[in-house]
Amino acid sequence: MKKIIFLFSFLFICTTSFSQQIEYETNSNIQYYNTSTNKSDSYINERCTLDIYYPKNTKNFATIIWFHGGGLTGGSKEIPEALKNKGFAIIGVNYRLSPKVKAAKCIEDAAAAVAWAFNNIANYGGDKSLIFVSGHSAGGYLAMMIGLDKKWLQKEGIDANKIAGLIPFSGQCITHFEIRKENGIPDTQPTIDAFAPLFHVRADAPPLLLITGDRELEMLGRYEENAYMARMMKLVGHKQTKLFELDGYGHGMTEPAFPLLVNEVNRILKESKK
Repeated sequence: MKKIIFLFSFLFICTTSFSQQIEYETNSNIQYYNTSTNKSDSYINERCTLDIYYPKNTKNFATIIWFHGGGLTGGSKEIPEALKNKGFAIIGVNYRLSPKVKAAKCIEDAAAAVAWAFNNIANYGGDKSLIFVSGHSAGGYLAMMIGLDKKWLQKEGIDANKIAGLIPFSGQCITHFEIRKENGIPDTQPTIDAFAPLFHVRADAPPLLLITGDRELEMLGRYEENAYMARMMKLVGHKQTKLFELDGYGHGMTEPAFPLLVNEVNRILKESKK
């Protein structure tokens, strides 16, 4: 059954009044690998940076980590305008790109950036128990991979279950098409292996909100992948999986999805205070 999304502005009411009183600051091009790693690899040194936009003189705020899209082959870090002035910190992340590196390195970088947030957000006033991970398309894929396959964050000394919520926008749930391409597998041949978020469904994962465009307008079978992910998460016993399909929107469905992301973060924040 399609879910028709409307009255997006209503979702912002609870954040508007107080956020107008908060000043924000942006720190740019922070390297999230350590000095020795940066010195050892010129591409890491050039590419693996993040920007953080955060509320000044505020304590215990939530943080949204945002991974850009681009098929794991393009794109650049961004702080989405629709997420600003909501009382959160936003971290926009650059990661290495294929074909300059194997696509698996993108996942490795995503995990390192999330680990940086866990290890450093308190220095900005944030609460490390309130870190949410999101992104669009390839960025949504990265969010799911590091949130569901625990090995990526374990390498960084972080338990993926400490993520407060996963909110991917139109993320690939089967093995990403760039990884399939590396192995000579075409876009239209679905594969589910260790590089597929679907391979790592588990009951104890963080809350998961899946958002896609209209199934008839999305790229390939992106809605159906997410619908299968939602079904399998529920079947393994995950209690906080939700799926939204945005009628009338194609793959570039970020603008109508941002209010749903904000609403989900606020929902979880409210639950955490009970």
